[in-house]
Order: sequence, then C-alpha cells, then structure tokens
Amino acid sequence: MPFKIEENKISWLQAENEVGFVTFVEVQNQPKVVEINHTFVDDCMRGQGLAGKLMQKTAEVLKEKQLTAILTCSYAVKWFNEHPEYADVVAQEK
Repeated sequence: MPFKIEENKISWLQAENEVGFVTFVEVQNQPKVVEINHTFVDDCMRGQGLAGKLMQKTAEVLKEKQLTAILTCSYAVKWFNEHPEYADVVAQEK
C-alpha cells in the first residue's frame, strides 16, 4: 500500500504525491501518549474511504509502538467510536 510512515505523520501517496494524511504529536509530560490532531484528504480522493484507511493504519502503527492517543481531531473521534476493536489505542482520561 502507498503509505508513508513518519515520526508524527502517516500519509497516503499517489504517483508520489501526498493526497491524504493523519498527524499526531507527542503529549508533553505524558510518556507514550500522542495527540491525533488532524486528518486531511485531498478533494480528488474524497468519498473513497481514504480517511478510514489512514486512520486504521495510524491505529495499527500506534499499537505496534505501544502508544496511546488523545483524540482532538473530529474525524479520529468518529472513527475510533465506530471501531471498538482499537479502543486500547485511545488514552484513558486522567
């Protein structure tokens, strides 16, 4: 699959162009916790399920790295609510 995985971003590439991405940043003073803060899909790719594929890949990568996520991106909140199989990736409120 055409994913590009970076430290704080997972992108979808099409013909070497980034057409969608999810970004997440480390949360200060909370080890192994990131904040999923943005999801973007280019107009040319909307309506094709790309945001969901990106979010699933993000969840898988975070799980592999044993990280949890605070969800501030509205799409991430919606996606994780619809995919309880990834509930362990969501950081518990303190």
